[in-house]
Amino acid sequence: MRNDLTALRRAANISQRELGEVLNVSRQTINSIETGRYDPSLPLAIAIARHFHSTVEEIFHVD
Repeated sequence: MRNDLTALRRAANISQRELGEVLNVSRQTINSIETGRYDPSLPLAIAIARHFHSTVEEIFHVD
């Protein structure tokens, strides 16, 4: 699954660590999501979408 998390995070000018802290996950989790090695759980995907005032569908894209 592709995602736009890196672009959203960079546009918001926050680090992976800072985003992880806000979402209560590790920096490594954010990195794994951004690189496509890990698909987030539905609750985490929703939390990411809410943080960026977006929808899950706008951030995560099925290949």
